[in-house]
Amino acid sequence: MTALLSLRGVTAHYGASQALFGIDLDIAPGEFVTLLGRNGMGKSTTVKAVMGLNPATRGAISFDGADIGRLPSYKVAQRGIGLVPEGRHVFPNLSVRENLVATAHNRQGVAHPWTLERVYGLFPRLSERAKHLGSHLSGGEQQMLAIGRALMTNPDLLILDEATEGLAPLIVAEIWRIIRDIRATGMSTLIVDRNYRAVLEHTDRCLVMEKGLIVQDGDSASLARQPEQLTRYLGV
Repeated sequence: MTALLSLRGVTAHYGASQALFGIDLDIAPGEFVTLLGRNGMGKSTTVKAVMGLNPATRGAISFDGADIGRLPSYKVAQRGIGLVPEGRHVFPNLSVRENLVATAHNRQGVAHPWTLERVYGLFPRLSERAKHLGSHLSGGEQQMLAIGRALMTNPDLLILDEATEGLAPLIVAEIWRIIRDIRATGMSTLIVDRNYRAVLEHTDRCLVMEKGLIVQDGDSASLARQPEQLTRYLGV
């Protein structure tokens, strides 16, 4: 099957410091993939390279057959990649509703698009808080809003970078329920999350990073049954 997202030999730097050392990565249409690794191994840098937030210094990045490696981040988003960034980054001075409609579009011509009503159905709490400013929401509500905002762009690929970080256990459970619902739609998704047990349960395939390289690529269920591998790569 032709990859939706493909990275070949991607390197990335922060100034003189090299963070990625030749990443090869593929995500197929409809595939749910997780990117795991200890802190500082290059996971978020990989996401930033894909999104044009910290462009690759070498290598090729293609999406749906087109080169996106040198595009600015807003052009990458317009091509059909939705990002739920680490730290949420909702618009604090806009209401929940305004946050959701600010970047909403259906450029890909999705037959059953994510609309305001559909997002409210997935996140009833956002409907209740529709007139509240982003800065007045709890951390969990802001995370729901960040996910809803990304869905409103009707992406072909959704990237969730640490979507459960810093949230209370009940909210974390709700976020994983939402991720299950998104998975059921068949949307391609890349998840970066420190909760390796949960993310392995919710994904098809697992990529493991170590020192700026992908050192393992395999079935998520198989890795979950290999504690020695989890200890080696994740320090758990």
